[in-house]
Amino acid sequence: MSLPVNRRRTAAAVLTTALLIPLAACGDSGTSTGTGTGKATDKGKDSGSGAASGAPKAGLTVLAASSLTDVFEEAGAAYEKENPGTKVTFSFAGSQELAAQVRQGAPADALVTADTRTMDGLSGDTGKPAVIARNRLIIAVGEGNPENIENIEDLADPGLKVVLAAPEAPVGRYSEQILDARRVGVKPVSQEPNVRAVLSKVSLGEADAGLVYKTDAATATDKVDAIDIPDAENAIASYPAATLKASQHREAAAAFVGWLSTPAAQKILRSAGFQQP
Repeated sequence: MSLPVNRRRTAAAVLTTALLIPLAACGDSGTSTGTGTGKATDKGKDSGSGAASGAPKAGLTVLAASSLTDVFEEAGAAYEKENPGTKVTFSFAGSQELAAQVRQGAPADALVTADTRTMDGLSGDTGKPAVIARNRLIIAVGEGNPENIENIEDLADPGLKVVLAAPEAPVGRYSEQILDARRVGVKPVSQEPNVRAVLSKVSLGEADAGLVYKTDAATATDKVDAIDIPDAENAIASYPAATLKASQHREAAAAFVGWLSTPAAQKILRSAGFQQP
């Protein structure tokens, strides 16, 4: 039996409304998800998840000891590849200079120094540090070793131009430790703010010799030769890494600092000549 026209229209309207309700609900859900995704993306700049390792996405600034310059550039590129959306920018300087920047409130997210003493002095500004690598010193001399320097005792020759790092810098303290242990008196022609400055003086021929980290000498093999210092006479440099409490990206900073102890990062550090923690 056919329904009257008005009743047919009413039934059609009811059916249409019934069909549209779930569609509308889906539309609201999609809008909510879109908004939520937008918020998550914005939040992700600080604490979202990176695609590769689950690390939060962020633009990170890492203060690092100058002796880490080359290896950290490689490590940073590897970390960014593993974590799309994250950008790591490094600021390299002597550890004592980095400490001064932290105390002055320089905007940064993590810190890596070339000694535990400097890091310990910043305990109120950092998270718990973890040593990620170790290093040793060598005597850097001009290519071909024109002055025939063989050991630490030779640096006492007053005819040599020896350059050292300032005692405020970790490598300067390590150098003093080595010289004092052997009772070798050296009057440096200059005291530099960091190890790279010492290496530069020798590389340019402005000094006959200088004490630098083994890994730094390895970056300039075409300009300097390295004279090994026996382990019994050497000093061990430790590199602790920590997040900075003033960071605007604490989770992302913690992820990067933690990554430095992973096999992937350690492989890069070992390849550059750094020793295991």
